[in-house]
Amino acid sequence: MKWILLVEDDLSLINGLSFAVKKQGYMLDVAHTKDEADRLWENGAYDLVILDVSLPDGSGFDICKRIRQASKVPIMFLTAMDEETDIIMGLDIGGDDYITKPFKLAVFMSRINALLRRSDNFNQADTELNSNGIRVQLLKGEVYKNNVQVELTAREYKLLCLFMENPDEVLSPEQILNRLWDCDENYIDNNSLTVYIRRLRTKIEDDPGKPKRIVTVRRMGYKWNTAE
Repeated sequence: MKWILLVEDDLSLINGLSFAVKKQGYMLDVAHTKDEADRLWENGAYDLVILDVSLPDGSGFDICKRIRQASKVPIMFLTAMDEETDIIMGLDIGGDDYITKPFKLAVFMSRINALLRRSDNFNQADTELNSNGIRVQLLKGEVYKNNVQVELTAREYKLLCLFMENPDEVLSPEQILNRLWDCDENYIDNNSLTVYIRRLRTKIEDDPGKPKRIVTVRRMGYKWNTAE
């Protein structure tokens, strides 16, 4: 069963889209605001996200950027903003498709079906990180240690993905900090980074006091160790 998150504030449009999506056999959650979308995203696992750009409390572009920090889930923009610059921006920040209003419902559903087929056909290398007993399912945002699911915070998850996407490569604190830009647009300092790494180690290391996965390289930084 495929779950779709629709972020749209036009109630008349929501009714028609909801009927069409559910008729195709998909499950649907609807958010009317950016804040509501953020909460649903944090608490759910979706196969597709559909975003309006203009929302009462923010922009669908911001939601897309946040999702792309931790997930490769397919994202479709559905909006009245049809300027070329808007379309380019939506695709450049991580959108997979961009449909402008008004649109034909049949075309909309065909685009949804195509995106979901494409995500199903992603090879494992595109949707999963697997190293040293740790497996990350990127589309679902799930982490497993020796096939047992591990609960991480959003920032711990992002930090883990950063390390695993750069195996056996030493990352300086500055490099890591530049990637850990939080949702409130505040930088994380070195002391906070040390705390996050310590917390992450307690969840993924067999012996956090003697880490074998996230290794400290003296005077240089940290690296993900692929050797078991």
